[in-house]
Amino acid sequence: MKDVHGILKKRPLLFDGGMGTYYKAAPGQECENANLTDPAGVLAVHRAYLAAGADAIKTNTFGVTRMAAASTPGWEKLVDAGWKLAVKAAAQTGAAVFADLGPAPDTEVLPAAQLYTAVAERFAAQGAKNYLLETLSTDTGVVEAAKYIKAAVPDAFVLVSFAVLPDGYTREGQHCRALVRRMAESGAVDAVGLNCVSAPGAMGKLMQMLGEAGLPLSAMPNAGYPVVTRTQVMYQGKPEYFAREMAGLAKAGVRILGGCCGTTPEHIAALRQALDALPESLPAAPAAKVSTVARRPVEKEDAFLCKLNAGHRVIAVELDSPKDADLTAYLEGASRLQKAGADLLTIADCPIARARMDSSLVACRVHQELGMSVLPHMTCRDRNLNATKALLLGLYAEGVREVLAITGDPIPTAERDEVKNVYQFNSRKLAQFIVSLAGEDREMPSPMTVFGALNLNARNFEVELRRAREKLENGMTGFLTQPVLSAQAVENLRHARESLGTGAKILAGILPVVSQRNAIFMENEVNGIHVDPAIIDRFEGLDRVAGEELGLEISLQFAAAAAPYADGFYLMTPFNRVALMERLIARLKEDVIKD
Repeated sequence: MKDVHGILKKRPLLFDGGMGTYYKAAPGQECENANLTDPAGVLAVHRAYLAAGADAIKTNTFGVTRMAAASTPGWEKLVDAGWKLAVKAAAQTGAAVFADLGPAPDTEVLPAAQLYTAVAERFAAQGAKNYLLETLSTDTGVVEAAKYIKAAVPDAFVLVSFAVLPDGYTREGQHCRALVRRMAESGAVDAVGLNCVSAPGAMGKLMQMLGEAGLPLSAMPNAGYPVVTRTQVMYQGKPEYFAREMAGLAKAGVRILGGCCGTTPEHIAALRQALDALPESLPAAPAAKVSTVARRPVEKEDAFLCKLNAGHRVIAVELDSPKDADLTAYLEGASRLQKAGADLLTIADCPIARARMDSSLVACRVHQELGMSVLPHMTCRDRNLNATKALLLGLYAEGVREVLAITGDPIPTAERDEVKNVYQFNSRKLAQFIVSLAGEDREMPSPMTVFGALNLNARNFEVELRRAREKLENGMTGFLTQPVLSAQAVENLRHARESLGTGAKILAGILPVVSQRNAIFMENEVNGIHVDPAIIDRFEGLDRVAGEELGLEISLQFAAAAAPYADGFYLMTPFNRVALMERLIARLKEDVIKD
């Protein structure tokens, strides 16, 4: 079997193409099952790529990691059979064989590192020395797995490859440069690169973006972009074009080349011919191209952030956007809150999964007309990565500097046939994506500030705190809490401040209860809210005026109790009663906030 290290010292290493798209599996069948049901067919594909001139082939086991995660019976046999078939095919040419591990889901019950390690351990038992972890959208568990492989097989070669969109981000919102840097810094990875998703031309630009990685770089793009017909997905990229673009990458210093979806033995044969025609002396890494165009100065912080970061207590007020297309009354209400002393207007993103005017568009309008700092909520429920990024860029261009990243309430069951959840990522990954948009050669000149939610009423508050710490690690600056309407919520706020430290900004949620019916509804039907039973009893028999007075009194009491542990307050407007919030802001400034 060819020595991968030895080849890379002399010339680029050529991989095979896409097994899954070239091998024609029966409808509804996993390609990997063919290792047992059609070994001759799998063997024929391997041999076709080797005949085309490939130096290395991948085992037909890409989906086995996912099968292991699902505890699919017999996945171990698929690993064994896949390895033996690849080794048998490679024996004729001495080609290197790579154990192929596709992406592993990561859960609390079964972490990704554990899955990668289990599959790698099976390959190691078969004698595998070369490992490819490919088409990854995150590096969760990868370094741990690579270190295990190196410990189990000291002379192993570990190649890690990420699936990246043409703009440099994975579908989980992680930027390729950061991912590649972490692999290089791990000390357990021998080569790193990109595969799938992008076509050859886009892959070339991505390689330039990576620059000097410190490790040999790998590029395995798709043959082109897919064309979806009624019965199948087709790739129409021509072998000649594929070979020309990939040879250009080799000239720029990419050391490992191959193909992913849609690439056939014809693509690899054309690339083999193009590589053989290159001079023997080639650079070791692509040159990074850094823009020299000066960006215009931008305001990194608005008045709200300046005040918060200076240590002054702030007041944020949530005002739900309209259910119709008329913003007149809303802007009037926002203006009144601003004059009353609100530092920030925060706008929910279709709360309880019911459509309202878009929170980001409303935020831009408020900021434009009133000059007020705004915090639009952004859920993971309704947008994929592309839509989220497009919206964030628009917000930044309009001067919005902070967002609240939340997972979002699910669509009610009865409506799911008509309206679909998206949930491409959770709030932690969304925060990481937002923060990653700023930096050298990135889309934003300066980072947006990301806040998250902190549920003080969670039944298991230790779990909530653990998630809060993860949110901070992923780039969040602080939290807006659920309403403080019980002594336990105050105690949990104190515990949160003690646990998260003073570096995490916390705005304590204050929601005036205005009637007994309102209190009972929130206690029973609104997720994340708990109203002390004694409070519910106090509203019995009160009319609207008396109810508002009591609600104001209780809000001030809880605000005073929360004040020692909070950097400010997050006021939620019940039923859009702006006049009530004006009174609450005035009393807070008079009785509680002493800045």
